[in-house]
Order: sequence, then C-alpha cells, then structure tokens
Amino acid sequence: MKIAILLSGGVDSSVALKLLQAEGHDLTAFYLKIWLEDELSYLGDCPWEEDLAYARQICEEAAVPLEIISMQKEYWDEVVSYTITEVKEGRTPNPDILCNQRVKFGAFYNHINDSFDKIATGHYAQTKEKDGQTYLKKAADSFKDQTYFLSHLSQEQLSKALFPIGSLQKSKVRELAQKYNLPNQKRKDSQGICFLGKIKFSEFLKHHLGEKTGDIIEYETQEKLGEHLGFWYHTIGQRQGLGLSGGPWYVVKKDIPHNKVYVSREYHTPEKNRNEFEVGKLNWITKAPTNPEKNINLQVKLRHGETFHEGEVSFIKNDTVLVKIKESDQGIAPGQFAVFYEKDICLGGGTILREID
Repeated sequence: MKIAILLSGGVDSSVALKLLQAEGHDLTAFYLKIWLEDELSYLGDCPWEEDLAYARQICEEAAVPLEIISMQKEYWDEVVSYTITEVKEGRTPNPDILCNQRVKFGAFYNHINDSFDKIATGHYAQTKEKDGQTYLKKAADSFKDQTYFLSHLSQEQLSKALFPIGSLQKSKVRELAQKYNLPNQKRKDSQGICFLGKIKFSEFLKHHLGEKTGDIIEYETQEKLGEHLGFWYHTIGQRQGLGLSGGPWYVVKKDIPHNKVYVSREYHTPEKNRNEFEVGKLNWITKAPTNPEKNINLQVKLRHGETFHEGEVSFIKNDTVLVKIKESDQGIAPGQFAVFYEKDICLGGGTILREID
C-alpha cells in the first residue's frame, strides 16, 4: 500500500515506520509542525527542533522521504482556542482528543486527500474490519492503550487509519527499536498535552488567562479557607496545589461568575456517590448502540489509563445520554470526555455536560 506515516521523532512512530517498511509498503513520512512559536516562544526553546532532528535521521537511514507540513494555524483554530475557551468557561478539556480528530486525521487527512491508501501513526490501538465497517479495538498493551484519545474519529477517518504497533507490548517496541538500532531507541516517552511539550499547562494558562485572586470556600460551612489565583487553575476532584492545611481537601465545585472554588474533606463519604452524569455531543465511530429506548450496559472510561467503570447508559435524546457508573469517581467534571466500550471495542464518546447530584 501507499502509506503516509506521521512521524513525531519518538520511538513509537519510528518503530511503526520500520515495521511498515519491512512489509514492503511505499512510505512517505510526514512531520506536522504544530509548535506555536509566536504564542509560546516566551516559555523556552522550541521542542519541535529536537523532534524534527530525530525524524530526519530516522528517514535518512531508512531512505524514506520526509515532508514537513505546517499545521500551526489549523492547530490554533481547532485545538488551542478550544482549550482556552473551555478552561475559561470552567470546564475540563482534553486537547489530545481534538488533535487526533481535527488535525492528525482531520486537517492532515484533507491535505493529502486520496493520494494515500492509509495514514499510519504510532498510537497504541488496533482496528478490526467487520461487515463493511471499521471498529476501533483496544491495544494489546492495556497500560499504553490510546483508544481514549482516538474516540472522536469518524468512520471515514478510522477506515484510513493504520496502527502498526497496536498489537505489541511497549517492551517489545523498545526491543525492536534496539534491534533496528534507531537513534532514538532510549528516548523517553513524551508526556503532557500535545502542543505544549515540556511546558506546564499552568504556565500556558497564566499566559492566556492571567491571574485573578478568588476565595477558596469550604463547601459544607461556606467558610473562607484561603485564596486562589483563578478558578481556571483548578479542576473537580483536585487535591494537590490548594495550599490548605488540615486536609486532604478536594475541589468539589467552582462558581465561575464569582471566581470561587469550593473544597471539601468529605469527598469520599458514602452519601456523595459521584456516579451519575449526562454526556452530550456524542460521536459513535460506527453507529449508536442498538435499542436506544432501553438501558445499555457498557464500560466507561473518564480519562486515559487502565481504569474502566461498569456503567448503565440510557438515551435522553439522540445526542445526549445519562450515564450511571457502579463505583464513584472523584474526577467527574463538565467538559471532560467520557468514552464508551463494549468488551474490547471502543464505540466512541462524548462530552460530560453535568454531574447529577
């Protein structure tokens, strides 16, 4: 096949390239330049330069052509501005999900059109073809599985996607990097939000939203316990960085108009179930689950990681569902993504609209 492979400079996408080359495919590598130099240069050196240097070296040694595509405007319009808006409204966004949907398999997909059979990446995920549909399947490595971040892909986008390392454990990927003698074989995995690199999210927020002192209030007594520098620095369920004694304290509510953050020490008490919420703006990768009039038992994931909740999903209307999970979760927050699974298949997901008290 003629395959476009997105190369980040990391180990995963580099091994993916070598595996596809060994299978004899016609490869062209692409490096997407999304670092916002004008916006973020004040925070330090551009991390993309080191990434690109590795990508170039990988491609030179493999004799695979490399193209550098600037997606800075698209990234700002589709991902960064969304992130700022969501945080400003008091919600908890996940930029990486939007990056995959709108940039890697969106703007880039549109850029190359139908000139390639597949778009390959170094994601830990798998696909499965059945009855003319492409299903998103969990990776073999449950710890590294990234289907959560791919849950908003459309059927058309997923049908073009190829995940060469999805059937491998991370340890095997590292072994292959050593076998292929890749220059980045010992490079650490990248962490954090995609467009920030090593920059702290709090520093990014400070640049765009600044600081505004507000009250930290105990939820049960309405007593002022301290002050914060802006509600946008805090998320529901957070217990670090509050600077309060006598804890542990958890953020339980935010008053956006008045810039107040409410905290409680009673977050885990039995009467506070925190297990029911509405999810909207739904994306079903194949089609919505059958029998929408009835409650459906699905697995629910509220953040990247190995934790799944057993949940009951019922349709309120076509684009909104009510979700009730069996065990309480301290981090349910508006704006956060909830992703649904049936066994090893990721069905899609949506945005948490509100928690039901």
